[in-house]
Amino acid sequence: QVQLVESGGGLVQAGGSLRLSCAASGRTFSSYAMGWFRQAPGKEREFVAGINWNINWNGVTDYADSVKGRFTISRDNAKNTVYLQMNSLKLEDTAVYYCAAETSSYRLRNGVVGFWGQGTQVTVFS
Repeated sequence: QVQLVESGGGLVQAGGSLRLSCAASGRTFSSYAMGWFRQAPGKEREFVAGINWNINWNGVTDYADSVKGRFTISRDNAKNTVYLQMNSLKLEDTAVYYCAAETSSYRLRNGVVGFWGQGTQVTVFS
């Protein structure tokens, strides 16, 4: 089992920044691909960003087109934590953001996720 706890959500004005954190506990953190998803009211949950990790290449990242250039995902395996730095936030970024862990980055990218966090609300206002 992997337990995931998100933090860092809140209210932010459009154009501002937030950093989300996801602390993981349980099985070996470094063996999991980690990611962030979000779900806005009335919409399906969608992939935002993912990061793999391998001792040889240390973090291959993947982003949804809607956040490329604005969001950055990173991980600190020593702290069992994954981050999502969100810059230039837009109104349409308002959603509940979920941390996710999966052994396969491919499955994670396609929403087939083994472990979810409880979610943290991000609200962007004008």
